[in-house]
Amino acid sequence: MKGMKAVRRYATAALRAALLGLLAVADLFLAAGVLLTALFAFALGMIFLFPSAVRAVRRRTGLARRLSGRWLGREIAPSYLPPPPPVRPQPDGWYRHDRQLYRTPRWPDWHNRWQWMFGDPATWRDTAWLLLNPLAAGLLLLLPLAVTVLGLSLPWLWTPPKLLTLPLGLLLAAAGPAALPRLLSLYGWWNELFLGPTAKSLLASRVHRLNQERLETVDSQAAELRRIERDLHDGAQARLVAIGMTLGAAEALVGSDPAAARALLAKAREASSTALTELRGLVRGIHPPVLAERGLGDAVRALALDSPLKAEVTVDLPVRPEPPVESAAYFAVSELLANAARHGGADRVWIDIGSRGGALRITVTDDGSGGADPAGGSGLRGIERRLSAFDGVLALSSPPGGPTTAVIELPHARGARDPRNAEKMPGWKWVIVGTGWGLAWLPLFPQGLVAMVMKLIEMEDRSWILPLYLPDPWSWLLIVFDIALGTAMYAAAVLLPIQHSRRRWMAEAAPHRLCSDR
Repeated sequence: MKGMKAVRRYATAALRAALLGLLAVADLFLAAGVLLTALFAFALGMIFLFPSAVRAVRRRTGLARRLSGRWLGREIAPSYLPPPPPVRPQPDGWYRHDRQLYRTPRWPDWHNRWQWMFGDPATWRDTAWLLLNPLAAGLLLLLPLAVTVLGLSLPWLWTPPKLLTLPLGLLLAAAGPAALPRLLSLYGWWNELFLGPTAKSLLASRVHRLNQERLETVDSQAAELRRIERDLHDGAQARLVAIGMTLGAAEALVGSDPAAARALLAKAREASSTALTELRGLVRGIHPPVLAERGLGDAVRALALDSPLKAEVTVDLPVRPEPPVESAAYFAVSELLANAARHGGADRVWIDIGSRGGALRITVTDDGSGGADPAGGSGLRGIERRLSAFDGVLALSSPPGGPTTAVIELPHARGARDPRNAEKMPGWKWVIVGTGWGLAWLPLFPQGLVAMVMKLIEMEDRSWILPLYLPDPWSWLLIVFDIALGTAMYAAAVLLPIQHSRRRWMAEAAPHRLCSDR
């Protein structure tokens, strides 16, 4: 059973390596087209071709990011700066770009998008990846497959007896597939090095998202203030005015009709009690006292007691979250309970409050009819707006017929681990670096470059240089493999520390919340 799994694993790695290698070969044609388009765009003034070339490159790198996540186990987020906002008309109805005025937004938008593409560093990193990817994929993916083919065909191509060549051929045939899983991982690291987000792009995306969240938060706060004003005006304020009028009437009747005055006073007392209840409800809607005094767990338990649903609340919070995070989580749970009772027709609800990796995580599950959709309203969009101010997310699973499960995750709770404490480079990377600096000279120089020179000048002394004992064209193939292997070992020895330092620099240079998002 284990043997079958190993064979399946190596076969899958070989198939993926072959497909990625073929894509890299196709990148040669795409790179040639991009270079030709750049020549026309910048040398001949055909600048309108530049956005099309950038879009083609971004589609290819987008495919590379998706395949890196699915096949290579490295999720790579896009690294592009946020696109420019649409052009807005001036009061006179014209659209401005620099010193030019246009009747329609077409050309200003085109100019803004062109400048955005040209000024985005990710555009040039994508282009560099496209130009270098055929070489990287050829060395890391296609070359091991060629070595495997060489090993299988070696016993039939070498002129000495096959008894000597068969073990060497089997060794080469087994070495290629055995190295492919590690080489695929190294290829994924190569993709991440060029296509992964930088601190600048993360910060720009973060600022863009914060601007959107700020506008939504301002709108939400304005709507909340209007609701409070409406509740005060239509509820407690009207009752207080009615109480004043009732007390005035009682004051006028106290001398002539004491019984009627006492009845009016009793009515005023009932109205004051009702107004007090409404004011307490209004205060509870702004910030519940139980939340401030006893924390999120007890506040949600009190909320569950007031709910018409049969609720079970489980709380496991080793550290109390910050007050703004508690408030956002409390009102999100309140809205979910109201939706479950009002729209879902649920009878029971289960609420689980805990933490995971420094983030507050709340799961609310009900046995209602399901079919909840944030796009359809029902308060879910308001929950998303409230959570977005804290980088929180709402994950909803509500198939028709139920049950409905809502997961709230609010990062940056107090006690979260600081991601800026970058880890040291692992031991296996140190082994690769040491091996590269210590042994890369052997395949690169004597077995590669020296063998190539001796092959070109046709020296008769073969010495201990292995490629010279092979017949053409396999000797040249082995020479190319040795040169590529030595170059790759030197490249790994140089780039691994750079990549680790880059991660640490990004963690130290980026803000705390920005690092947590990654």
